Amino acid sequence: MLRRCNQANNSLDRFMSVVAWSISTLRPLIFGVAPYNPILGETHHVSRATLNVLLEQISHHPPVSALHATNEEHDIELVWCHQCVPSFNGAWVETEVRGKRQLKLLSRGETYEMNSPNLLIKFLPLPGVDWTGNVTISCKENGLEAELRYGPKSFFGLRGSHRSVKGKVYETATKRTLFQLNGHWDRTVTAKDNNSGKSRVIYNAEEVFSGLKAPVVNDLKGVRSTESAAVWSELSEAIMSQNWEKAKEAKNAVEEKQREVLRESELKGTPWVPQHFSVTYTKDGGWECSPIQQWVPPAPIVLPLS
Repeated sequence: MLRRCNQANNSLDRFMSVVAWSISTLRPLIFGVAPYNPILGETHHVSRATLNVLLEQISHHPPVSALHATNEEHDIELVWCHQCVPSFNGAWVETEVRGKRQLKLLSRGETYEMNSPNLLIKFLPLPGVDWTGNVTISCKENGLEAELRYGPKSFFGLRGSHRSVKGKVYETATKRTLFQLNGHWDRTVTAKDNNSGKSRVIYNAEEVFSGLKAPVVNDLKGVRSTESAAVWSELSEAIMSQNWEKAKEAKNAVEEKQREVLRESELKGTPWVPQHFSVTYTKDGGWECSPIQQWVPPAPIVLPLS
């Protein structure tokens, strides 16, 4: 889907491909206890074909994650910086995902900026997890924007269109609507051309996810000690074996080790700094992160194509 964003010669076709790819980044979430709490400096480095992805937890309090992904062969770059800010409302928790996502089509000279929907966790009357809120996608270079509205179930889970997405694509300067968007992000999303009245499917979740494989370790020696799979390996094993006492101990051990590292850092007067990103924070602009490397190298963990 990322390759498709850069393949079309028509700027509108490229923009529609970016919209479809943005929708594809959402995943159905399972309600339950979340024992994983990313630690400072934790990383995830993974590749799929020529796309190489690197994430780093650049702040623990508040929790901020940075992502850099590159596909050198197809001139694509992704830079994300996300801060999760929860608000508690009795029967549910809504987490605002602050920060921007940038998708750069380098050979086209185009940068697409977008935000993330919010995460809604409901406890009563029926437990569940949903993506909700508004997402804006814009590209100054081609003068196009999109507005997407993600809808959760109703409060009682009896009405409303579960996992719905509605929106429009329009010209920034004139505000003229080009396409109306409608559908469900876990099924299909269609775009209706405002001129011709014709509709076409721009996103089919089943086609996207049916071919995905589980990641495998291709080079064990190349796996960093900060890699998520390594950091939480004992906890993961305990969860899979349903040994909850061992899981609790493993989680506490990881978190205590992080507290020790921070205590030593404070004593030495050497503040911790990210290894893969330069980071700035302002009260008005929030968190900004810039990758230190131009290209993300191939990872020791890969997702097979078939």
